[in-house]
Amino acid sequence: MTQRINLPEKLFDKTPYNIYQDEHFTVTTMQYDTGVAGLKISNSRGYIVLLPFQGFMIWDAVFDQLSLKMTSVFDKPYLGTQVTDTYGMFQFTSGVLASGTPSETDQHPLHGEYPMTKLDHIYLEFDQDNIIIGGEYEYVKGFGYHYRTHNTVIMHAASALIDIGLKVTNLSNYQTMPLQYLNHLNYCYVNGATMSANVPENALKLRRSIPAHVKPTANWRAFNRELQASGEVIEVLDDGSRFDPEIVYMSTDLRPFVDRAVFKMSLPDGPTCVTAFSTKELPFVTRWLLHNPDQQVAAFAIPGTSHPDGHNAASQAGTLIHLAPGKTQSFTVTTGIGE
Repeated sequence: MTQRINLPEKLFDKTPYNIYQDEHFTVTTMQYDTGVAGLKISNSRGYIVLLPFQGFMIWDAVFDQLSLKMTSVFDKPYLGTQVTDTYGMFQFTSGVLASGTPSETDQHPLHGEYPMTKLDHIYLEFDQDNIIIGGEYEYVKGFGYHYRTHNTVIMHAASALIDIGLKVTNLSNYQTMPLQYLNHLNYCYVNGATMSANVPENALKLRRSIPAHVKPTANWRAFNRELQASGEVIEVLDDGSRFDPEIVYMSTDLRPFVDRAVFKMSLPDGPTCVTAFSTKELPFVTRWLLHNPDQQVAAFAIPGTSHPDGHNAASQAGTLIHLAPGKTQSFTVTTGIGE
């Protein structure tokens, strides 16, 4: 029988406290000295640290003694209003009215309104072999949109894979709402890692536009020209200097190729990281590679409903979702170290 424990914010204190423990899982509440509440969920393979009241982002995921998250200038999460105020996490929700990098014609912040949202209600559900961390949030604006989100992360006994879920319900009685979502997974950069997928290599295309936050160098421009001329899709992390500033690939629609996309990054003499998702739910994927002294990330697969070019680009491309009143859209991504 499934049981539930509600987790009010007052339970999260600077002194870590084990609020639940059984033969498979330990759940610990805590608070960073920056004031950010953290929830650590451990099993026999490792743990994740969730920030339940800050966008429900996963700050870290450590399995088999390996931290899967990016390297950054942030050694801990910080409070803030924009995602860049604490950009060192393993995963966050980019969306939901808009997502990605805004163009000059967009009005939304970087990665939308959701990444730093304070959720209304947090809970645990658990049975013999699984534990679910859930969060709910209601967004409402006068003369604007009205929706509810339901975030979940599921951890399994003796597994290094987690399931990340999001449901969005349009609560308006009459108004269709835009919906755009990226499950932004920021994996660690490991020199010598090899990336692969169950979709054709030519499904990934090098991004040709240059967002405002990217400051090109002469070497970077030359490397981009080489990639454009050859059509090469980078699959081996063998020279980090090539990824400063970032190199980004974006896929074509993956639905004609597979029902369930599986992207992998095999670490040298180590495990294989996996990200898998339904292409019906998430038809596109982005690959983001960045390596400099402050930030190193090998986001080998960021699943999304569209490309990460902002609301207006998605609208023009026909990939923006128009969610009817009362309707719900659901997304699930499985990620971690493959079994």
